[in-house]
Amino acid sequence: MSLMDQLMADMKEAMKAKDKERLATIRMLKSALMYATIKDEGKLSDNELTHEQELAVLGKEKKQREESLADFKKAGRDDLVAATEKELAIVESYMPKPFTEEELTKLVDETIAEVGASSKADFGKVMKAIVPKITGRADGKEVSKLVGAALSK
Repeated sequence: MSLMDQLMADMKEAMKAKDKERLATIRMLKSALMYATIKDEGKLSDNELTHEQELAVLGKEKKQREESLADFKKAGRDDLVAATEKELAIVESYMPKPFTEEELTKLVDETIAEVGASSKADFGKVMKAIVPKITGRADGKEVSKLVGAALSK
């Protein structure tokens, strides 16, 4: 089942349950995916996003919620903090399980060996190879630090 199909099924379920917060968040996700599809229409085959592209959209929506959450906490807006935390939980429920620290370190080491990187000069090659593998499951900044540390050895 594609992500869009899952969102449609969950949207119907939320309507039946009269869960307005969940319904609004699912509609927002569906809208973001549809916008990405339309925006990239010329680049897509069959006018559908790939799984990686869907994960990238979900990651972007998650990051927006996390940034908003930090801002609301800083401003002392507890009402908005609670609502944003609920939205964030719903968005995260559609994302794959994040990598653990050990899994990420192992993936970095495997990718370095795969591309034959040996120094910091190969940082770009490693990042180019690893980013598609981590999409939606790890933060790029964290991976960048791990790659930099591994190449410094």
